[in-house]
Amino acid sequence: MTQQQSQAHATDAAHSTAGPSASRAASPSYGPRRPSGGLTGALVFAGVLMLVDGVLAILQGISALAADDVYARVGDYVFKGSLTTWGWVLLALGVVAVSVGNGILRGAWWARLTGIFLASLGMVAHFLFLPYAPVWSVIMVAVDFFVIMALALAPDPT
Repeated sequence: MTQQQSQAHATDAAHSTAGPSASRAASPSYGPRRPSGGLTGALVFAGVLMLVDGVLAILQGISALAADDVYARVGDYVFKGSLTTWGWVLLALGVVAVSVGNGILRGAWWARLTGIFLASLGMVAHFLFLPYAPVWSVIMVAVDFFVIMALALAPDPT
């Protein structure tokens, strides 16, 4: 297309009866768009983090159930409990977290609220597990925080 043809085309579009908004409607928009029924990046992020959190909690629960010498012995601690109990709690939280993470990735409506509740419960559980694995518990609290933040701030995909 030559320069004269492009100028003629621009002049025709400006003077057409449809007006300049018709030519704007035909051109692609580059601004932020709302998702149309699909998963947003925040929901995928939260779903994957929830799956990883669940798998890691399952592994942590199995290791607490398999051998009591995996974790250090705790002296005087207010929230002291047996490792067998913690193993079952973490195993149960992990199984539910994996199923909720799968629900989030499938776009299930119930999974967002359940994920926020479960991540909150996971934060409390890992805080209580702090004397057994301090660094790991802090990491898991941070992961649960990011899950809550991603689920709460993700736009509604409707």
